[in-house]
Amino acid sequence: MEENKFALQMQDITVEFPGVLANDHVSIDCKKGEVLGLLGENGAGKTTLMNVLYGLYPPTSGKILLDGEEVQIGSPSEAIQHGIGMVHQHFKLVDTLSVIENVILGMPSKKQRLELEPAKKRLLQLCEEYELFVDPDEIVWRLPVGKQQWVEILKALYRDCKVLVLDEPTAVLTPSESDQLCRAIRRITAEGRSVVFISHKLREVMQITDRVTVIRDGKYIGTIDTKDATQLKLAQMMVGRPVTIERKERPVLKDLKPVLVMQDVNANDDRGIHALKNFNLTVHAGEIVGVAGVDGNGQRELAECIAGLRKLSGGTITINDKKVTSVIADPSFVGFIPEDRQKTGLVMDFSIADNMIMKDYQNEPFAHKKVLRYKAIKKHARDMIKKYNVKTPSEDVKVRNLSGGNQQKVVIARELDPEPVLDIASHPTRGLDLGAVSNVHDILLKERNRGAAVLFISAELQEVMALSDRIIVLFGGEIMGDLDGETADQKVIGQMMLGQTPEVQQ
Repeated sequence: MEENKFALQMQDITVEFPGVLANDHVSIDCKKGEVLGLLGENGAGKTTLMNVLYGLYPPTSGKILLDGEEVQIGSPSEAIQHGIGMVHQHFKLVDTLSVIENVILGMPSKKQRLELEPAKKRLLQLCEEYELFVDPDEIVWRLPVGKQQWVEILKALYRDCKVLVLDEPTAVLTPSESDQLCRAIRRITAEGRSVVFISHKLREVMQITDRVTVIRDGKYIGTIDTKDATQLKLAQMMVGRPVTIERKERPVLKDLKPVLVMQDVNANDDRGIHALKNFNLTVHAGEIVGVAGVDGNGQRELAECIAGLRKLSGGTITINDKKVTSVIADPSFVGFIPEDRQKTGLVMDFSIADNMIMKDYQNEPFAHKKVLRYKAIKKHARDMIKKYNVKTPSEDVKVRNLSGGNQQKVVIARELDPEPVLDIASHPTRGLDLGAVSNVHDILLKERNRGAAVLFISAELQEVMALSDRIIVLFGGEIMGDLDGETADQKVIGQMMLGQTPEVQQ
């Protein structure tokens, strides 16, 4: 009897929520030892489909086969028992526990006493085998986001998964970390395990996958061998039109006045380590200043200091000649898109309508004499949903029920629609599909062209170069260079990101 070649088959999966058909008779299959790319726009139904596989959502109809055998999966614990591991886009780690405690959390044990040493030994073996190195004793909240990704993957491998689902795994990684992940994935599949790789980054999809399945608006579009695909073809399948990230024309604005002025700013990170060192920066009205750098070199602290969320240990920050401490009370003064939309940007159990007014809920027209006016609040939310193309059946839906990309649109609508004088956009396209990335770029360019000062932080060097009028490169909390966006050289920026002084061309 011929051995079944498919590790996973999902056949005619349909998932309906109130007012939403998330998956419409979608079928995918993944071979043993294969990396299957799963592409689609935000809200296309990719994560929903994988949540069915992981037992988080029951399918309305359809069936799941593992190694040719039909299975019923009613919970994540059942999925794990069937050899399925899933690394979610927003990690499911307990921040206050150590790495090793997170790895073994929930695993059955015959012993009453918790013994960590054998588990540490096994974890370190996995770190060595897959070259995903983490300290077993480190507390998770202290780890950079890329290392937290390694913990999630190692946790699944520790449980000996046969099918590993990676939901937007490169969204939080630097280019070098993405390459490291790709090498680890190849080691995983070389052992006969299978990987379902959800991503919006076509470069990684082309680099790591064997086949790519595309879904759009909850429907199956097609599957193509990666060797026969191009980025343009995949983008067209994904969004229904050709989309690329390229530098766009912009008007030249003259006599720009300083909006954001940072003078000799010093600040510490959450561990008390110096994160910004005698930092000086000026951002003018009508310009986009892009911040390039490997994650963990002061980008988060920079954004939080300007937004008034982190105390300075020295120096001053002014916005339109007012100190930061005196402007954060005015919601129309600064628009802040934080790097983690779920932890910092949204209240997940609030509705879209409530999240849209969190900065000025006490002001007209949303309140009168401290009494909320729900008719005005709902109308405002509907207007924003339409303007920013948020995919939702209504403004009353809790934001936790939206896709990651649509959650981001809610944050962007709330922060930028009041037309603030300064926009701080920290990784605003993280986890967004190519079409949504292009849309965010258009929004930020529009902000720049109306005269706002824009500070744009991203780990994606390609989009920093495509969007910025000026580019500063961060390394170790200091500016390695301040470059013109039109003439900046990618190789030079790359050298600065590593702390190197670029060679001067003769």
